[in-house]
Amino acid sequence: MKEKKTSVYLELKKKIKSKEAVITVVGLGYVGLPIALEFVKKGFTVNGFDLDARRVKKLSRGVSYINDIPSREVAKIKKTGKFHVTKNEKVLSSSDVIIICVPTPLRKVKEPDISFILAASRTLRRNLRGGQIIILESTTYPGTTREVILPSLEKSGLKQDKDFYLAFSPERIDPGNLKYDFTNIPKVIGAFSKRGTELGKLVYSNVIKKVVGVESPEAAEVTKLLENTFRIVNIGLVNEFARLCHKLGIDVWEVIEAAKTKPFGFMPFYPGPGIGGHCIPADPMYLSWKARKVGFETKMIDLAAKVNRDVPAHIVERAGELLKARGKKLKGSKIFVLGVTYKKDVNDLRESPALEVIEALKKKKVELRYYDPYIPYLDTAGIKEKATRLTKTMLKKQDLVLIITDHTDVDYKMISRESDLIFDTRDVMKRNKIESKHVVKL
Repeated sequence: MKEKKTSVYLELKKKIKSKEAVITVVGLGYVGLPIALEFVKKGFTVNGFDLDARRVKKLSRGVSYINDIPSREVAKIKKTGKFHVTKNEKVLSSSDVIIICVPTPLRKVKEPDISFILAASRTLRRNLRGGQIIILESTTYPGTTREVILPSLEKSGLKQDKDFYLAFSPERIDPGNLKYDFTNIPKVIGAFSKRGTELGKLVYSNVIKKVVGVESPEAAEVTKLLENTFRIVNIGLVNEFARLCHKLGIDVWEVIEAAKTKPFGFMPFYPGPGIGGHCIPADPMYLSWKARKVGFETKMIDLAAKVNRDVPAHIVERAGELLKARGKKLKGSKIFVLGVTYKKDVNDLRESPALEVIEALKKKKVELRYYDPYIPYLDTAGIKEKATRLTKTMLKKQDLVLIITDHTDVDYKMISRESDLIFDTRDVMKRNKIESKHVVKL
């Protein structure tokens, strides 16, 4: 038995070092696609496995659907002959390294939805063979790798650390970030044994400058959750602080700028219209859910989540107050929403607070228009809207311009000049050195 274990480890190690290992990335979204392309760039043969026929078709033609990755890059990599995109699960059985990057959304009741992980594990089990390493990257609650993936795979009759290796490595992709990408963000990985962790580190060290090993999959799982718990708590704090400053008649943005001049003991976080994306709204909730399962209450996480969930409603309330001060009612008013993605310069609508704001405004019977350079149509969460053109004539007709997302490629000077009233939830006007009595900040 020991001899077999050694041979599996040594054979995998040899293949990874020589770049003969075939890598398959399961799930080609914001996390999976960049990973797949980077491994191809380093000389590996990579399969991209995704059940979304539209993604497979686009990538097969060398077309990208992700902002951070231009189509010319995909086309160039396709020409190497080392990147194959498919819906056929049989590629898994011929792979040496399998990296799982499937979605893990929250259910409406704020509990983890690991259905995509379960489906991926069943597909893997059908195609599992000896001599593979499987790495889960999908953010999830602590214990998923051990309690869900491992038992599923071992139903194949193969044994972990004997026939195959299993590890967890949390994704750290930040869409739209031009400074940090997959290759220069340190990677954390944890397996069930030192050999499993070492093999995982060896895999990622081909494409990432720094790879950090931890002693278990659970440690790696919770590392990701701590990172985003830190963020949700601090964002919740500053969102609450912003509401307090509004009541006190103090500019919260000026206060933050002043506070961050302190060279220690302070890290600036900024208020906004709410939190979005996959990570911050969802990840801490995985931890909160798991904590309840073991009889522990995560008071700070739950309170921060509630504060942040309440922000879109507060934005609508403030919009009503601003209109009322001008003798207008919210119902029937003309409101123009600028930006609907969850963060600037990305085409990602996941958990975007703009959708909640728009939904609430439509319930108030406002005459709503929106513009976003990345989203020409909105057809989600019961909202069906077509983006309007950003023109002087249109702006002059609006009762309120509501800035939700501060995209870079927008003519803010023209918006300031042609608009009668602007509610800026991102302080983008000041950052663009635009001073106007028509601008009201969050």
